[in-house]
Amino acid sequence: MPAEENLFFQFEHEFVEDLRCIPMVVRFKLDTCGIKLKLAQWNLFSEDEREQFIFQPCSSEDEIEDYRAFLKDLIFMYSEAEAAELPVDDNPPWLDGSTIPAALVEKATAYEIEISPQQWQSLSPLQRFALIKLSRPNHENKNFVPALKEFQLL
Repeated sequence: MPAEENLFFQFEHEFVEDLRCIPMVVRFKLDTCGIKLKLAQWNLFSEDEREQFIFQPCSSEDEIEDYRAFLKDLIFMYSEAEAAELPVDDNPPWLDGSTIPAALVEKATAYEIEISPQQWQSLSPLQRFALIKLSRPNHENKNFVPALKEFQLL
């Protein structure tokens, strides 16, 4: 996870400055706790609540459960709907520094970029998470190359 003074990636700067979009650090925590948060729901939260989701820890089992419960409560409070749940991967690919996911290799190859195993291993789990998310075919990918540059892979 980035240091607190640098919680957001540079490629996110334009849309996280006012927290109108869900930053990668929160998306990482959402996948960790197994809750799907829609942008419309995120935008119902107050700025203080959004900041809490950024800073609240979500690593240990207790922290993950607290994060999940708080998120579910707020979603219900604002939308009167139950939070959508996601399956939690026991071994998510961003925690595996030894295997570069095929979809990421394919996306990088489309830009004539090769990520070495050593480069992949040197990334933090949050950086690997961001690249995996940015390489998905159903994701807006304009930040893929800026992320590669920011992570010094280009």
